[in-house]
Amino acid sequence: MAAEDRASAPTGRTDLSDLVKDRRAKLGLSLRGLEARTLDSGTGEPLCKYSWINKLEKVQAVVPPSYPQLVALAAALDLPLGKVQDAAGAQFFGIETVWSASGEARALAVRADRMTPEQREQLLRLIETFAPSE
Repeated sequence: MAAEDRASAPTGRTDLSDLVKDRRAKLGLSLRGLEARTLDSGTGEPLCKYSWINKLEKVQAVVPPSYPQLVALAAALDLPLGKVQDAAGAQFFGIETVWSASGEARALAVRADRMTPEQREQLLRLIETFAPSE
């Protein structure tokens, strides 16, 4: 399946788009500068390409980020991985993060009844990247 075929249609949420755009501006990074900060240590290739970041910030349809891309974005933007994961989950899968009073535990409330079978499959793949089955 081509990457364009897996592109996620806009959900109405812009959590990750806003986070990336705002943090990039705060750090004074260009799109190319952010791309350069997401280099894979093994291949030397950027994990988040300029065109993907540009489309993400413009809230255009993009392929949802993989776990390695989320890790790279978090490091490149000097943000906690959890914050980037939460924003991606909200934007691409409608996941709301609810923190407990203690702040130690969180629950994910998913609007599964509004998701298509394809979206549920994408959500399952996302969950598998965070907590792979044995």
